[in-house]
Amino acid sequence: MAFTDRITADGASGWPVEAGRYRLVISRACPWAHRVVLVRRLTGLDEAISLAVTDPVQEQVAGDAHWVFTARTGSPGGLDPVLGVHTLREAYLARDPGYDGGVSVPGLVDVPSGHLVSNDHDQLTLDLGSEWAALHREGAPELYPPALRDEIDALNAEIYRDVANGVYRAGFSPSQQTYERTVAALFARLDALEDRLTRQRFLLGGSITDADVRLFPTLVRFDAVYHGHFKCNVRKLVEYPALWAYARDLFQTPGFGDTVHLDHVRQHYYAVHRAINPTGVVAVGPDPAGWLTAHHREELGGRPFGDGTPPGPPPAIDRVPEIVPGGARPCG
Repeated sequence: MAFTDRITADGASGWPVEAGRYRLVISRACPWAHRVVLVRRLTGLDEAISLAVTDPVQEQVAGDAHWVFTARTGSPGGLDPVLGVHTLREAYLARDPGYDGGVSVPGLVDVPSGHLVSNDHDQLTLDLGSEWAALHREGAPELYPPALRDEIDALNAEIYRDVANGVYRAGFSPSQQTYERTVAALFARLDALEDRLTRQRFLLGGSITDADVRLFPTLVRFDAVYHGHFKCNVRKLVEYPALWAYARDLFQTPGFGDTVHLDHVRQHYYAVHRAINPTGVVAVGPDPAGWLTAHHREELGGRPFGDGTPPGPPPAIDRVPEIVPGGARPCG
């Protein structure tokens, strides 16, 4: 991450919290961007921070992969309708004309100047839940409560190392030894999470916290891409009774499943990672209708939003296709 400025409530950073000023650029395929989208939805910042969605398949320009805006993601003419750019890299260069590094999502962009403010997904996740509190919807959950922060931080570190980043380290392992070591750590952590979630509804008890926000993006992609594409195939998510039910519980909770676009997920991973999928053939399964089946996690008690309330429906412009029971479909 090259740009780590923060938008703060007091504006001391030079970037003050301000409704309508910033645009969040994401790919629906990216789990790191998904974290930030989840917090934006759960806290009701949909209207305060606009959303720009890039094409799931990056465009190759002079050997570099670019996150681009296209008509199929709501950008007629290939230009984002708010920022007026074709690539996210243009916001990087507006901020630093000499920048020659990589470009990642999410990117939070200052609309008036067109400058990238931050691509720090970790800090953005926390700041949207705290620094932006004055603009949160009524009933927004407290995802990072002070009393639980040490426990959340410790669990997040394990989830990042062994699960969220672990699937990538497995998929791009340079040797058999590295791969086997990484996969062993991944499934040991999933086994531990399975045990934890057998006893309680969410990771920290009866309500959703930042830890659940960080685990969900990996789980929702696991069987669709990580199991096969990244060779994380010791077990599927659906073979873990508690983890699979927990993931479905979250998916069916407002603010989670309505941010998931599994077609974009499959299109990106299988089409872009030619080093591990040379043909670019995109898998059509598994059937996403499984995400809609009963989970029975409410029997463990708890309330997903604690003393808060669920978010309302997303703005029409931010909606993803609903899952239609009846089988997977080609990406076409």
